[in-house]
Amino acid sequence: MNAVATRTAVREGIGQGLLSLGVLALLMAPPVRRFSHEVGLVWLYLAAVAFVAAFFAVPIARGYAVWLGALDQPSPRKLQAAPTPLLGGLGVYFAFALTVLFNFSFSRELKGVALGATAMVIVGILDDLLDLPAWVKLGGQLTAVTIAMSWGVNLHLAPNWLPGFVWINVVLTLLWFLTVTNAVQFLDGMDGLAAGLGAIAGVFFSIAAIQTGQRFLTFLSAALVGACLGFLPHNFRPGGARIFLGDGGASFIGFTLAGLAVMGEWAENGLVGLVTPTLILGVPLFDIAFVGTVRVVTGKVHGVREWLAYAGRDHIHHRFEALGFTRARSVFLIFSIATTLGLSATLLERATPQQAVLILLQAICVLMLIAVLETVGRGRPR
Repeated sequence: MNAVATRTAVREGIGQGLLSLGVLALLMAPPVRRFSHEVGLVWLYLAAVAFVAAFFAVPIARGYAVWLGALDQPSPRKLQAAPTPLLGGLGVYFAFALTVLFNFSFSRELKGVALGATAMVIVGILDDLLDLPAWVKLGGQLTAVTIAMSWGVNLHLAPNWLPGFVWINVVLTLLWFLTVTNAVQFLDGMDGLAAGLGAIAGVFFSIAAIQTGQRFLTFLSAALVGACLGFLPHNFRPGGARIFLGDGGASFIGFTLAGLAVMGEWAENGLVGLVTPTLILGVPLFDIAFVGTVRVVTGKVHGVREWLAYAGRDHIHHRFEALGFTRARSVFLIFSIATTLGLSATLLERATPQQAVLILLQAICVLMLIAVLETVGRGRPR
């Protein structure tokens, strides 16, 4: 961008930010917050605060990215036609953090997720600015997960009678956080996709938390939903995105979703509790598993190092576009799939282990059908 465009972007960011700041100050006034509690609208209140905070912060982040020169340049493997500012994730992170700081008392686990997410945002922003090597980025992600785990954010899937069950749970927690974080980041390839999936997953985590009597987690999910939705008007819009999430934003959303899943007690039955977050996060988990398998089978990658560094147009949104869908329709189709899987998760409230397995198998069948259609479609001329 030239100097005039840079100054214009900075002025626009400041102007929109100041306008939204007044609305945010009104929402956060004690009488408004008290009223939301009295009438039972706490979830909507928290989502609204996070929405307005993100809506006001993202233009400022855009102006800062333009001033800093943090722009995503067009390339054959990218979809945008012009340089686009990064660092939109700063606005999402700010909105979530502000909402949590002013409305929550910090439990030990929430401190862990908050500190780990902060470290993840820092790693992602450094990657946006410096294009970190894959192994350095992975090391930063491991550090963020370790911070969260040190505050008690751990899975407890291995039974106590199993030898080495502590270390098994440690490994499973590491794999869960890294998988979900990178899965959401890999899907940040079309306007609105990663933030929209974050909002959808947050809604269904809220519903599952209500079903299991976890008010704290219900309200925490609301903050993430609002922050993601507040970003979308600047990204998923006619005429193309004005700013991207960047690795910092996508990593933050993925890490926070993984943390919500670990913090929750989704059912008394361990199997049902495992299936619930798996279904809610089914789309990113399916994408990273399917793409990873295809890349290995077809010989595109031959090890962990190559898998981390490989960047291709073979994710679910790319495959839908190859089938002939427009980008917007591809995004809405993926939203529909995520919503379908989330609705399946809501059926697990009183499900037996056998019913949970059947619901999971049904979801797998749906995803495998999509995989077959994608594979066949990519072999046809457009």
